[in-house]
Amino acid sequence: MLRKLIFFLVLGWFGTAFSQRILIVNGYLHPAEGQEITSSLLEIENGRIKAIKNALSNSYNAKEWDTIIDASDHHIYPGFVAGNSTLGLTEIDAVRATNDFREVGEFNPHVRSQIAFNVESKVVETVKTNGVLLVQATPRGGFISGSSSIMTTGGWNWEDATVLSDDGVHINWPNPPYENMKKGEDDLNKGEKRYLDEVREIQQFFKAARAYATGKGTEHDLRLEAMKDCFTGTKRTYFHANDIRQLSDVLEFCTDFSLKFPVIIGGNDAYMLGQRLVDARIPIMLNRLHRLPERDEDPIDLPFCLPAILSKMGVTFCLQNAGGMEAMNARNLPFLAGTAQAYGLTELEALRAITITPCEIMGIDKSFGSIEVGKSATLFISKGPALDIKTNQVTTVLLNGKLESIQNFQEELYLKYQKKYKAANN
Repeated sequence: MLRKLIFFLVLGWFGTAFSQRILIVNGYLHPAEGQEITSSLLEIENGRIKAIKNALSNSYNAKEWDTIIDASDHHIYPGFVAGNSTLGLTEIDAVRATNDFREVGEFNPHVRSQIAFNVESKVVETVKTNGVLLVQATPRGGFISGSSSIMTTGGWNWEDATVLSDDGVHINWPNPPYENMKKGEDDLNKGEKRYLDEVREIQQFFKAARAYATGKGTEHDLRLEAMKDCFTGTKRTYFHANDIRQLSDVLEFCTDFSLKFPVIIGGNDAYMLGQRLVDARIPIMLNRLHRLPERDEDPIDLPFCLPAILSKMGVTFCLQNAGGMEAMNARNLPFLAGTAQAYGLTELEALRAITITPCEIMGIDKSFGSIEVGKSATLFISKGPALDIKTNQVTTVLLNGKLESIQNFQEELYLKYQKKYKAANN
């Protein structure tokens, strides 16, 4: 057993050593920021992108590189980003023991998803092989769910996978009374009172947090401490809201509390407030596109068209996949972008919506989200265009310049039973 352990440790050391200088040649580069190159030469050293060149006009010395990857007839993309996701926090939605994204209580900004992230998750393994290499692991429940963290979909443990810890606090804005009437609440006046009372609770908590952040709090409070950087630092404040009244109240709330980096998650009715959002410089992490419209009178394709509508208005937005079975369905993130492209976005706009834009919104764009010199070599190679379900076939994955396995248990089972039934047919 000890000999096996020593062998794997040595193998891991050599794997790291030989992957420090990697050259990717002849691939069709989609950098998300900057000019596409049909035949590129990508130099990677110590986990960072050292140079980007045109392979047609530049040569290279093979002896200078530890690993050379020929990406001829393949496409190179920056890692896709799954914002606002329970990926890594749950394994089987129907089995409560595998769910680690919700705590009891209504105000839990001090709850941290980072330490709950499971890098050994089988679900994470399957999502990675569709090009999703970064995830904003996000808690759920209550008025304030907790603090999300941005993680890679690979690594030895949660410390190794962490890109940015506690990037933001998540607030679930109360449902307006007419929304609750759909759920059986038959008294509009009572519903209005409930809504105003719940908003007032959130306001009171934020007043206490703001006072604490300015040094007026006397006793150390873990919950208020977790809110401090929303007022004094770069911590984001994520508001989960969809309805036009929710969005209007959130805009006023952000102004009243002078929040530095507010973000709206959901934003189904954001197109009704387009200019206000542009003026307020509040970005949207847009609802899952593959769904039905919220209202009977809405056009059937409204969810598909929302990205193009917001883009024309000048609203900053990205795509995310929260909803039913969201952890395993995170693998469909590139195909949401493909749908947005089919309904009005350009290919570049669709790509940016799941790469550089979510990184800009979350504050990690200096190192992630695009393929640029100096940035982390977190990228993948696909046989064809990665936003198309027919051609998204990932062959190579790099996380911070380290080659990752692209196998997952679903593929292993497929090959296993393919072999069995081929043998039976013969």
